[in-house]
Amino acid sequence: MASNYLEKKGKRDRIKNTMKAIIKPKKGLASLDFKELWSYRELFYFFAWRDIKLRYKQTMFGVTWAIMRPFITMIVFTVVFGKLAAVPSDNIPYPIFVYAGLLLWNIFSNSLSHASQSLVENANVIRKVYLPKVIIPAASVIVTLVDFFFAALVFIGIIVYYGFIPNLQGLLFLPLCLVITIFSSLGLGWFFAALNVRFRDVRYALPFFIQLLIFVTPVIYPASIVPKAYQWMLSLNPMTGAIETFKASFLGTSAINWESLGISVVVSIVFLIFGLWYFLKTEKNFSDII
Repeated sequence: MASNYLEKKGKRDRIKNTMKAIIKPKKGLASLDFKELWSYRELFYFFAWRDIKLRYKQTMFGVTWAIMRPFITMIVFTVVFGKLAAVPSDNIPYPIFVYAGLLLWNIFSNSLSHASQSLVENANVIRKVYLPKVIIPAASVIVTLVDFFFAALVFIGIIVYYGFIPNLQGLLFLPLCLVITIFSSLGLGWFFAALNVRFRDVRYALPFFIQLLIFVTPVIYPASIVPKAYQWMLSLNPMTGAIETFKASFLGTSAINWESLGISVVVSIVFLIFGLWYFLKTEKNFSDII
């Protein structure tokens, strides 16, 4: 009797063990739940609108800062590089040439700066409540599009002042250039935001990196002055294709470099996927570290 009981019990245990389900959390991109992100869309709007209000709250000039920063930068670059250094501008008035590049560059640099600090700045929220943290850096990127709108109004004024006639059909390429810029800044923003949670040195090193990066981006000079042997290296910077395409199509500086544009599209997508993958891989530890 005892042997039969033990035999039956052994069979039941074996069956129970074979039916045991092991549940493991998804990792990387597989953990991205689009339904959950959609359910938190109102929170995304809240973060974006809050950042917009905080950007200009209790400031003397308000949204004028969105106009003054690129305008003053344009004046400085025009004097230093356009007048003193005599940097070529493809027969375009240098203020128009450099401001066209600053329009997209400011989206990239400001988005990257704000996205990289967004998790640390929202540490109290992250510690107290659950939310898909990926929306926090993404919301900070939206703010820069507001700045772009006001800066674009100034660009129109500069064009009218110089009596320059642009190619309005070139505006058809602007959405693509904006997508490249946003994908690049958002991907790098996710990466540095996650990195900044663990290593707070990022907040000091990244601004220096961004300042250097403008000199390897055709904002203040045309890409044509770079020797052909090194232009492929310049094209690895996704902002090269975005800025050069906008200038070529809207200002008529040169023919569109389709190879450079294609490389920029691919690199921006790689940045977006890699940044999102790294963010999702490390976010489980954010609440403990931050």
